[in-house]
Amino acid sequence: MTNIPETGRTPRVQIRLIILQILVLSLLLTLGGRLWYLQVRNGDEYADEANGNHVQRVVQPAVRGSILDARGVPLADNETRLVVSASRTELMKMKDDGEAVLTRLAEVLGMTPKDVADKVRLCNAETPQPCWNGSPYQPIPITDEATPKQALQIRERAEDFPGITAEPTAVRRYTAPGSARTSQVLGYLSPVTDEEIQAAKDTDSPYLRSDQVGRSGLERTYDKQLRGKAGVTAYEVDKLGRVMRQTQAEPAQPGANVVTSIDAQVQRVAEYELNEAMKAARLETDKITGQKYKADSGAVVVMESRTGRIVSMASQPDYDPNAWVGGISGKDYAKMTSKKSNFPLLNRAIQGQAAPGSIFKVVSASAAVRAGHPFNDRYNCSSSYSLGNRSFANFESKGYGPISLGRALEVSCNTVFYALGHQEWQRDGGNKPKKNPGDWFYKTARDFGLGAETGIDLPNEVSGRIPDRKWKQEYWEANKDAWCKQGKKDGDYPERIAYENCLEGNRLKAGDSVNYAIGQGDILVTPIQMATIYSAISNGGTLYDPSVGKATISPDGKRVEEIKPKAHGKLPINDKLVGQLDGALRSVTQSGTAAWRFGGWPHDKIPIRAKTGTAQVYGKQTTSWLATYTDDYTIIMTISQGGTGSGASGPAVRNIYDAMYGLDKSGKQNLKKALLPKPQKDLPKIGTDGAIDAPKVKPYVPLQEEPPAQEELAAALTPGRRD
Repeated sequence: MTNIPETGRTPRVQIRLIILQILVLSLLLTLGGRLWYLQVRNGDEYADEANGNHVQRVVQPAVRGSILDARGVPLADNETRLVVSASRTELMKMKDDGEAVLTRLAEVLGMTPKDVADKVRLCNAETPQPCWNGSPYQPIPITDEATPKQALQIRERAEDFPGITAEPTAVRRYTAPGSARTSQVLGYLSPVTDEEIQAAKDTDSPYLRSDQVGRSGLERTYDKQLRGKAGVTAYEVDKLGRVMRQTQAEPAQPGANVVTSIDAQVQRVAEYELNEAMKAARLETDKITGQKYKADSGAVVVMESRTGRIVSMASQPDYDPNAWVGGISGKDYAKMTSKKSNFPLLNRAIQGQAAPGSIFKVVSASAAVRAGHPFNDRYNCSSSYSLGNRSFANFESKGYGPISLGRALEVSCNTVFYALGHQEWQRDGGNKPKKNPGDWFYKTARDFGLGAETGIDLPNEVSGRIPDRKWKQEYWEANKDAWCKQGKKDGDYPERIAYENCLEGNRLKAGDSVNYAIGQGDILVTPIQMATIYSAISNGGTLYDPSVGKATISPDGKRVEEIKPKAHGKLPINDKLVGQLDGALRSVTQSGTAAWRFGGWPHDKIPIRAKTGTAQVYGKQTTSWLATYTDDYTIIMTISQGGTGSGASGPAVRNIYDAMYGLDKSGKQNLKKALLPKPQKDLPKIGTDGAIDAPKVKPYVPLQEEPPAQEELAAALTPGRRD
């Protein structure tokens, strides 16, 4: 018979119980230690964090600074409007995702439910405008044009409109003084995105979810200065949402005001005259095609010659920046981004690229002199220039015989520059270039600043193109496969060109250099680049960074940070050649291709210089260019598919000068009527209360064009007088 211990437990059971007791004791010790750690050692820290869970922060958006013209006239400021907004977060908590609330809201605002719903949907690659491209956690504005009656209905019936607010808010306003929109220069705003908030969180200028940020123009360049700093007030609340106490209060700091070098009155004139020039061009007929000119886009730049500051910059077609305020409609967005409207968001003064035509000849003349061709030597201005089996004609096939480079600029003789371009190509080795070719025509263009950005304080400037050997090689490598696939030796013209490009598209040919010498072919420039070049000739050779911003001034007017003009280089020619170019360009307005547009001009009091240009574009009508300057200002105008330089752009440029200097058509000056006879030097005064004493912009009344005298009319109709 087996003996059983009195305890009734075997040694194995006892061991298991001991292990279990140890485990339970270990767990109790661990739990106790953790409780001590949380409640004693780190108790204060976690208590603070727990309190933080009941802290509500109220954000007060900063008032965005104004953008002012050189006299203090507001180009962009703010106005108080009743803004109705929806909290998407609150709407999404509802069973129907807030559909009923938005439907009731639409009825009050006089909108359709679809329009209201579209406002609060989030943007993505597939979502058409309108939609919300800002943070989904911030209030989304439905309208900024609510009436007091509508706002009162929403606030009195709060139980019917959960998640909806109606508050007076400072809203951006683009004032268009005197109808001067200045749209592409100013730019526009849109809500900050989550990606931007994340990217800027560790910078010295982080974004809040309520921020609006600049998307283009000055609004983007000077966004940090204009934006200011939003105010944040923190309240400690209990679990029922009742405010216990205020824990933090940082008042909002308004943004600084940005003073520009833009003159609103001159801007109004420039916009009007550019638009009128395009209208007039559409009434003219292209002699080659027999069709009316399309004149579908254009740009004008007015620059201070001695500083590079922009007095006016206009681009057509333009748009109303106010369309972006409060969220852009689908209709307006489609209009601004469609090919049919010709992309009005583009600032063609800094983003429009085209062949410059004959206004490029100041670069070619300088290149020729640098290559060893004296300025005052005699060069044959024949009616055409032969190259193999091709003949390159002079403008209207007119010849002038042996002339200097100065005279070639005056009458815009193509054949002189054809020959010089060809000679330099041959000197560099022709089809078999030397190891280190001179390439003076291409190097000089780059030394003048072409093929690179000017450094203007506006975003998205393009660099243009100088089609030198390096570019030819890169372009050929990128397009060779397509050319070889499309090309046919005996096909139609485009197919034959593709076939030739496939075989030798990387070679800089004689025809390339000949065309390039007169600003044709593959070269592309922007109006701002040419304004920089011609202002440098005017001021003696300094290439300035064009600038629009002139100063930033604190809201109370006490802190002023002036933005000084900066130079990025000098023209690669000596003072003598600068003077020779200046003299030739003066002759253009007195006896050359632009003389018929400057009849009666007071040359003795206000010397004016010019160069006309008519650039041929494959598949399009000619581009009109006119480059001009006085001792004070440089004006460049271009009209795409607008005809000749002096023909399309001449009257408009003359009218801008007349308005600035106060000239009538006979050349008599009235300083009382002059908008800006000399560059504006002083900054506008801003009071400690933020008030600005700015003059009113008067409506522009253009002078009536008088019929030309018989001799002037005869000169205008003489072949070779216009380019």
